[in-house]
Amino acid sequence: MTDAPARGGRALFALTILTGSFLLFLVQPMIARIALPRLGGAPAVWNSAMLVYQALLLGGYGYAHWLTRLAPRRQGQVHLAVLALACLFLPIGLSDRVLPPGAEPALWVPYLFALSIGPLFFAVSAQAPLVQRWFAIARPGADPYPLYAASNLGSFAGLLAFPLLVEPQLSVTQQRWLWSGGYLFLILLVLLCAARLPGRHVAAAEAPSDPAPARSRVALWIVMGFVPSGMMLATSTFISTDLLAMPLIWVLPLALYLLSFSVAFAANRLLADTLTRIAPVTILMFGGIMMGGFTPTPWLSVMLALILLFMLSVALHTRLYRLRPEPARLTGFYLAMSIGGALGGVFAGLVAPVTFDWTWEYPILILAAGLLVPQLYLTHGLRELWSRAGSRIAALAVAGVLLLVAGVMAAISPGGLNGSQYTLTSFILIAGVGMVTIGARLPYMLVLTASLLLFGGLGSLMLTLESGARTRSYFGIYTVRAEARQRVLIHGSTVHGLQLTGSPGRERTPTTYYTPESGVGRVMQAATVLYGPSARIGVVGLGTGTLACYREQRQRWRFYEIDPTMVDIARRGRFTFLRRCAPDAAVILGDARLSLEREPAGSLDVLALDAFSSDAVPMHLLTREAFAVYARVLQPRGVLAVHISNRFINLAPVVAAAATAGGWQAMVLNHRPSVLDPQASASAWVVLSRDPETYATIQMDGARWRRLRANPRLGAWTDDYATILPLLRF
Repeated sequence: MTDAPARGGRALFALTILTGSFLLFLVQPMIARIALPRLGGAPAVWNSAMLVYQALLLGGYGYAHWLTRLAPRRQGQVHLAVLALACLFLPIGLSDRVLPPGAEPALWVPYLFALSIGPLFFAVSAQAPLVQRWFAIARPGADPYPLYAASNLGSFAGLLAFPLLVEPQLSVTQQRWLWSGGYLFLILLVLLCAARLPGRHVAAAEAPSDPAPARSRVALWIVMGFVPSGMMLATSTFISTDLLAMPLIWVLPLALYLLSFSVAFAANRLLADTLTRIAPVTILMFGGIMMGGFTPTPWLSVMLALILLFMLSVALHTRLYRLRPEPARLTGFYLAMSIGGALGGVFAGLVAPVTFDWTWEYPILILAAGLLVPQLYLTHGLRELWSRAGSRIAALAVAGVLLLVAGVMAAISPGGLNGSQYTLTSFILIAGVGMVTIGARLPYMLVLTASLLLFGGLGSLMLTLESGARTRSYFGIYTVRAEARQRVLIHGSTVHGLQLTGSPGRERTPTTYYTPESGVGRVMQAATVLYGPSARIGVVGLGTGTLACYREQRQRWRFYEIDPTMVDIARRGRFTFLRRCAPDAAVILGDARLSLEREPAGSLDVLALDAFSSDAVPMHLLTREAFAVYARVLQPRGVLAVHISNRFINLAPVVAAAATAGGWQAMVLNHRPSVLDPQASASAWVVLSRDPETYATIQMDGARWRRLRANPRLGAWTDDYATILPLLRF
């Protein structure tokens, strides 16, 4: 057998790597979207999916590392066989297996995901390291590492393609076949790459020439992969809970994280080295700004948070690039890096939400980045200052005094630690001291730590120490604030509930979006007239339990809530709506759509849909199939009230289209409260019924109801097709 030509075009290998990475990042949101109607939006589903992805990616990298022990041509044969066997799972999709009675969901859901996409994801995930190694074999002397930039450009393209192109243009069925076609194209590319590999033995020049890396070096690779990965997820959590709870905003941190690899591993080193040099300045300045909240608008805060993430990711990935081994040990390097990335994801995505009551992982990872990023002294004079023992002690003493002065100024600020007058001056003072310390690691870390503590860290710590003031779940961070004669619950960046205090009567008063003049308030007050004193009321989304105070003595109420933390807040926390107004109301824990599917037909008279937490949109609750579930659970004369208040998405066309498709009559009430009623919030509620008489009865209550008409250009969302892009409010 003669060897294939030991030469291969860089473009072919780059295209192969790019295609594989594109498919990987396209399939992740696609499978999550397919699973949503069947498995619901419970956090265990998403956590299980993430764990499966990370495990399969590690498995793919480990497989690629093992495969390099074989002769090059045998590597190609084995990998092509693995790709071909995975074709048995095409077209890609979710297995039709159902949860067996008594099965543990925490174990069964990962099994379902692994069974559905495991072989395909495993086979594709090996592309980036394996094809880079093949390129090094086919092109002796050429540097394969810049091809990793192509890998991450492919990941970046796949990530953006799904929400911007694939989901808006294609149904789920079409998406499945599109991805399957891309997978077959990938096999063809791999075949062409494998054809360029030499025969049975690797030439001596292509075998490892350096000794195996020390354990400390491997550990450093893992840590360098850990911090940016964790910071990416921490930034997503931070900006979507503390700054701007806008749909699709999670795409931005992940996109910049992927782009940082492309910059750090690029053949042209100018941009990577420039950004790495100024990264310590960015971490010091922007870290304090983010913790202190000094920016005037949420959008500016988001922009600064994204710049901070990008800069530290480029710096750490550039250091990784500088620590890379020779091409013969490339796969082990990527395996260690992927282990770090997986651990960072587990820390920020799984450990932090159950360990911390706030996004403490955010400042922790900023500190870790400050400790790890390469640092150079800004001037030769500063190098001289920190290299002499006497001057170093004097500089530390001066820096300590300045930090103390800055701390006192921030503490006596009229607005407390986050006040504006003295705090701004102290921030400038700390920033000045910090600039002098860049290049001297220990003094730099002392200044960075002081900055994070003074400008937000201590305030957050006080809330952490205050019992019951703040709690966290996989759905977000809930903060309870006691104000003048009222208590407020803030979920992320959205007021999620407000209760008046001072007397039992005040505590029973519905507030915010649920006042008697709101759409849902009018429906609840009409329930007895429409259905008698024993009306059956269901509410999707418990919140603080405000709606419970519309309950009349003989009415039967039940709430559907996905977050156990919210149930604890409403039943045993500082809010007393539920305890005072409906202590015997049933609370059914779990995804509302799945719970309603198990309810008997015609078992409710009124159903209020209020499941939009902190402006997040549970898409599977607004599809045509979901409205069919609501129609089945409601009696023929029943009423459905849907809360569509949202800062970023116009949900009215979605509800109107679903109403038209399901034979409902729909009207909307946009309530704008008087300035004399500060406890009321502007709200938009759509009320639907399939019974003309019931619809007319509600319409005659004197409010400014407006008939909701469908937009002929926008069809109803379905389990097979939905997109929010045409509905965004820019």
